[in-house]
Amino acid sequence: MKKIEALIRKTQFEDVKNKLHEVGVTFFSHWDVTGIGNEKKGRVYRGVSYSTSAIERRMISIVVNDDFVAPAVQAIIEAGGTGNIGDGKIFVLPVEEAYRVRTGEKGGDTLN
Repeated sequence: MKKIEALIRKTQFEDVKNKLHEVGVTFFSHWDVTGIGNEKKGRVYRGVSYSTSAIERRMISIVVNDDFVAPAVQAIIEAGGTGNIGDGKIFVLPVEEAYRVRTGEKGGDTLN
């Protein structure tokens, strides 16, 4: 099992959610986060300069069986990417064990 954590643009969340559902990932957690990016210069809109150092993003957390890692990551990349700086990051981490609270069963079947 693996845990996929993705930081994406908030504007891309619905597209990512729909694409994940298409590849069979139907359960995940998400929350709004703010982070500091690599971009140091601000943006100018109608003559007013805005700082882009603090960026609002959405964090997605998914735990999947190993065979779902590649399709889930590809779905996030396809739906979350705009081709611009600040599209986000994806991290894949090992998960040692999973338990279903209701029944106490453990293992990969708890993810279904």
